[in-house]
Amino acid sequence: MSLLLDFLDILLATMRDLIPIVAIIFGFQFLVIRKPIVNLSRTLFGFFYVLIGLALFLQGLERALFPLGRLMASQLTDPAFIDLHALLPGEFSWQNYYWVYLFAFAIGWSTTIAEPSLIAVAIKANEVSGGAIGVNGLRQSVALGVAIGISLGCYRIVAGDPIHYYIIAGYIVVIIQTRFAPKMIVPLAYDSGGVTTSTVTVPLVAALGLGLSETVPGRNPLLDGFGLIAFASLFPVISVMAYAQLAEFINNRRSAASA
Repeated sequence: MSLLLDFLDILLATMRDLIPIVAIIFGFQFLVIRKPIVNLSRTLFGFFYVLIGLALFLQGLERALFPLGRLMASQLTDPAFIDLHALLPGEFSWQNYYWVYLFAFAIGWSTTIAEPSLIAVAIKANEVSGGAIGVNGLRQSVALGVAIGISLGCYRIVAGDPIHYYIIAGYIVVIIQTRFAPKMIVPLAYDSGGVTTSTVTVPLVAALGLGLSETVPGRNPLLDGFGLIAFASLFPVISVMAYAQLAEFINNRRSAASA
């Protein structure tokens, strides 16, 4: 019964959030364009599906993904698991949390591979480029960037370093790569950072960051728990341009060898 009541509350909240979108779309259609909506019944059914889908998705976040991310973080940082009691006072360091970094890498790669928005962008990029940009190659390079970024972000939480050092250094690398990377890949690389932070990746990554900051001694969830999404957005830009630069280098070597 409580599950049903929670779903109804989320459904009403989602409906309130969708009302402005519906009002803008229908308002422009009738007041500005001044034409009837084609297939009105299908459009209304589509909005209904969006409403139900969003409500179920939000309830799934609260019931499964957020608790799962926090549970994994708490288990991986449990003193009994990492055997902190066996260490002498003052011996503890960031290296004791190596399982956290491995889990962050794995969860970053797997959630990005399953990200629907990335799949859509990769397919469109392949179509527009005439096959020059491979679907699987783009997805794998983005997933690798997210995995590295989240692992580094978890290290930052454990070490307690200021986040702006990492972000500034990362964007310096992006600026340098933008100068030397193939021009056709640069806009796609910048977009790749945005499409990774979507429905599948964000809930687990956010829960992981909050859970990690709550369990690591001396960390503040508000100051240290957030920021992993920024890493997940930044490092795919670097990895995609690096993938294009590597592919260009290999092709140039092959062309030189054949000549």
